[in-house]
Amino acid sequence: DQLGGGTSNNSGSDKQTYYKLSVFGEEPDSVYEMAHTLFAGGAMHGDLALVEAGLSTQEFFHLVQIGVPFPHNEYGGYVGYKTDHDPKQRATSAGPWTSNQMYDKLLKQVQQTEIPILDGYEVIMLLTTPNGERVIGAVAIDKGQLHQGMNPFVVFHAENVVFGTGGPGGIYAASVYPEGHLGSTGIALAAGAAAANLTEWQYGLASIKFRWNVSGTYQQVIPRYISTAQDGSDPREFLNDYFPSMGKLATAVFLKGYQWPFDPRKLVNHGSSLVDLLVYRETVQLGRRVFLDFRTNPTGDARIGEFNFTDLDEEAYLYLEKSGALFGTPIERLQHMNPMAIELYKQNGIDLTSEPLEIAVCAQHNNGGLQGNIWWESNIKHLFPIGEVNGSHGVYRPGGSALNSGQVGGYRAAQYIAQVYQGHTVDQQEALAETSKELENLWELCHQLYNKRKSGIRMAEFRREMQQRMTKTAAHIRDPQAVKKAIQEGEMQYEAICSGQVCLQSDWDLLYYFQNKQLCLTHLAVLHSIAAYLDEGGGSRGSYLVVDPEGNQIHPKLAEFAYRPENEGLRQRILVYRYQDGKHLTDWQLVRPIPADNYWFETVWNAYVNREIF
Repeated sequence: DQLGGGTSNNSGSDKQTYYKLSVFGEEPDSVYEMAHTLFAGGAMHGDLALVEAGLSTQEFFHLVQIGVPFPHNEYGGYVGYKTDHDPKQRATSAGPWTSNQMYDKLLKQVQQTEIPILDGYEVIMLLTTPNGERVIGAVAIDKGQLHQGMNPFVVFHAENVVFGTGGPGGIYAASVYPEGHLGSTGIALAAGAAAANLTEWQYGLASIKFRWNVSGTYQQVIPRYISTAQDGSDPREFLNDYFPSMGKLATAVFLKGYQWPFDPRKLVNHGSSLVDLLVYRETVQLGRRVFLDFRTNPTGDARIGEFNFTDLDEEAYLYLEKSGALFGTPIERLQHMNPMAIELYKQNGIDLTSEPLEIAVCAQHNNGGLQGNIWWESNIKHLFPIGEVNGSHGVYRPGGSALNSGQVGGYRAAQYIAQVYQGHTVDQQEALAETSKELENLWELCHQLYNKRKSGIRMAEFRREMQQRMTKTAAHIRDPQAVKKAIQEGEMQYEAICSGQVCLQSDWDLLYYFQNKQLCLTHLAVLHSIAAYLDEGGGSRGSYLVVDPEGNQIHPKLAEFAYRPENEGLRQRILVYRYQDGKHLTDWQLVRPIPADNYWFETVWNAYVNREIF
């Protein structure tokens, strides 16, 4: 689509984490201990956990060697810290832009090797053999040709397709994915690729004018939360009504710093995720806008009292005390603790010293995605989904493990291609013959679209309807009845776009048509997966709440958010999705256990030399 346009180059956090095996310190660690941590998150295959753990050090030091500035001490030790869902100190960081620096250094490697880069080509379809067993190419739109009103289609024939298109952030209205990053999961689904754990996402508070997670120090300095009407009038500190004291309120805000993703386990007893729930209520249900105001401390009332550091819970008070930040306003504390956090927004046109920051609960990461084996190969042979588009993660994952997974997946795909798929098995004429029918259908569809391009729903309206449906019904708040209604509405939308009942007002709308078509299929895949999970008795887990009028109460004033607790037995199963012959198929698989450590060196050596490991 656009070189440098993806999430890796355009996102980060307060301190963006890379997760790997501990490589310094007296605390013991091992590949199997790390694999068990990954596996313990639930709904993750044990053999994938073992691969990600085993190759984490190799891929980390690969990044170090090409220049990613991960910090080390005077003895050369890469000291770690704990991240979420991490019992050790395996995390490291190169700062707020860790993945951006990885992108930059890896791109230089590609350029030094003189690998051609075709920029401005957006893939709209995968080409497979007639039986759908293997991929043999792709169709793309050359955006340079599209701009000139010429035939924009380009056909690529290939032995292998490495599919590194990121998560499908484009299916949500409230999303922290970069504005232009939509994901391409639907292209693979349309070709018959299986997906796993599409129900599992991470959602959290993020700014929406400039898309960025407001985690870490942004919360630890305890900003003031306010909501307003759409025109900015009627400002209210809406959190006040739901906390017993200002101390509890301020502590919950502080804890959002390192309890950033919404987590139903952190709702009761005025936990930190109550903040996310209340932001959702204001923005989605009441139609108001929510802001973080760093210019003044939270303002209390006669019932809960005023803001005072001494009223904070011990964890929050000691953190601020050790940071030398028991003073002033939130912006003064932020300037003291993390001035880069202020500068980051200033570089993007937002001055936290003079204006509030608009936020929402946003989709941030898809733990699920396309399914791959231990070599990251799809059920469609020669197709390798890597990075976030690959659904190797389960319900919970340690922060930063996605960056490691992307590096490991890329290496595994390259290794398998080099050792097993390095030959040429499909010549160009054969590929043309096998894909001619698909290409004819594509050409015919485009003629139909252009012939009635002025009638039907417009592309922007089509996308907005789908995205708003997902944010309202399939994000961190999920009502079983609303999900069923959303599926019906989504099916009607997909039928409309497949049958050409849409309006193309410009040549660029042809590109938006194919984007919307694959996004619409993806949003249906997620909705059908959620429905299957709920029908199986699935409850609140990971980063979402399942609403149930007969369920557990969160707060006396929030009866409408009574919730169904987690069915922990489903952590031992993985929900698999496939789109086949126009039907949305779901099935359950038992998780594969972590392989036992019974590897004798001489046996491994022999299997490796004889290439039996592949």
